[in-house]
Amino acid sequence: MKVLKNIGHFCRKEVVLTAAWAAAVISAFLVPPDAGYLSYIDLRSLGILWSLMVIMEGLKSIGFFSNLGAGLLKKTRRIWQLAAVLIFLCFFLSMLITNDVALITFVPFTVFILSQIRLNELLIPVIVLETLAANLGSMLTPIGNPQNLYLYGLSGMPFGAFLGLMLPYTAATFLLLVLSICLLSDKNKRLPKATLTAASESDTSYKTSVSIYGLLFILALLVVLRILPFWVLCAVVLIVVFFLKKQLLIKVDYALLFTFIGFFIFTGNLGRIPSVSRVLTDIIAGREAVTAVIASQVISNVPAALLLSGFTDNYRELIVGVNLGGLGTLIASMASLISYKAVANSCPGKKGRYFLVFTIMNVIYLAALLLFRHLWGLLG
Repeated sequence: MKVLKNIGHFCRKEVVLTAAWAAAVISAFLVPPDAGYLSYIDLRSLGILWSLMVIMEGLKSIGFFSNLGAGLLKKTRRIWQLAAVLIFLCFFLSMLITNDVALITFVPFTVFILSQIRLNELLIPVIVLETLAANLGSMLTPIGNPQNLYLYGLSGMPFGAFLGLMLPYTAATFLLLVLSICLLSDKNKRLPKATLTAASESDTSYKTSVSIYGLLFILALLVVLRILPFWVLCAVVLIVVFFLKKQLLIKVDYALLFTFIGFFIFTGNLGRIPSVSRVLTDIIAGREAVTAVIASQVISNVPAALLLSGFTDNYRELIVGVNLGGLGTLIASMASLISYKAVANSCPGKKGRYFLVFTIMNVIYLAALLLFRHLWGLLG
């Protein structure tokens, strides 16, 4: 009974992972396992994703992001400045450290800051905007989120072309965030004084660690740019981190990696069933972006990218669709659950209102960006 209880708890905790492997197992009855299964797995995307997660765990463990945030917040004097720093930290850093890491780092930081200066009324609007900022800022770069990393590798698109594709939507998001900050109540009110404690940046070990993780990150960028093979990155990260701080190797979100593998198997098998493949291809053809947005609302945008990519080669539209599809429902982007859980844990009485504000703001942003997409298409 205890084993079954533990399995049930795991399945409830890792719903997407469980669904991915349930789908993979069911599809295996239709396409029995064979050597072709090995071709399903995108080792390059998984290797880069694993390496980036390890590097970001390292930077987070030494307090690098908290130090950065604390340093910037020392320069704020008014509510709008505080909100802007917190929100745009998530927006810009998510382009490099992924939306998940940005939210895991800065949402608890925001809860702490606002409680310190007794501005709890800002908690919901600021964290909702931080979540929007992280989910949308991350769409600019191939390393901003898992679906981008996967689709970038699959498409073979040049790095500059990817940036060019997503830059208009990122710029539109920036303007929406600025407008949202301008609409905050009491935005010009002066902030009460608060003392922020940060790790000592003069410490030699801190500087050494930042330098090492920084070099590993540069190595990761070289792999993303297809200058180096991915296995070099994986090997170097494994060796360096093992000797530097080996416990980081077990802190990686392996559930996400195994979710990818489960969906790789499922979509690979569907592609080998002619009737299913033909129907799905016909449904998606010419409607990649809209289909991706709709699918993301139900299964989230990472699984949507993995699923739909097997039935279209119009990767540009699919990339736009799964990124915009991260808006909408709470599960449209799994990163959004990070913020929700942080609010629910720190302020249980506010989670209902947070969910309402989150949903309203996400629908507004999604509608605005879909309208922008339509108008941008007319201009193009």
